Amino acid sequence: MAESEGRDHVRIVETLLLPDEAATARVAAALAADPALRHAVIELHGELGAGKTTLVRHLLRALGVSGRIKSPTYAVVEPYELPGLDIWHFDFYRLDEPREWQDAGFRDIFASPGLKLAEWPEKAAGYLPRADLVLTLTVRDDDSRMLTLQAQTATGWALCQRVTDSAAGTVSA
Repeated sequence: MAESEGRDHVRIVETLLLPDEAATARVAAALAADPALRHAVIELHGELGAGKTTLVRHLLRALGVSGRIKSPTYAVVEPYELPGLDIWHFDFYRLDEPREWQDAGFRDIFASPGLKLAEWPEKAAGYLPRADLVLTLTVRDDDSRMLTLQAQTATGWALCQRVTDSAAGTVSA
């Protein structure tokens, strides 16, 4: 489903049902397979326990990160280096004021090349650049998840298309 937003941009919104963690891993693998991911900013929204960090862990594994993948809840950011790809996983949950984002020097990271994954981005409202792709996870009564993908840029559109194309027949809304 496409919705108009502004005069120069079409926002793409897709919704997928993720019946289990394996479906989440497939979404992550689809994202990892797209070269557009290498310089994307992705926001992850959802309540505590919705599966944001689980999705990020599957994505990092699909990209080739080995070893322990920690949640950045206390550190705020966990960096990962792969050949030709820098990745930063942010969790802004513990920020009390958006200004803390600026004081921590994150502006330079977001200005540099690489993949940025931001959980709880609303805690840094007004400081983060526009996300290419916004992912929102919602827990359903049966513990499955609804994943809403909202593309906000051409990069986000490419990523959204990759996920929805690869998900056809395996996960659906």
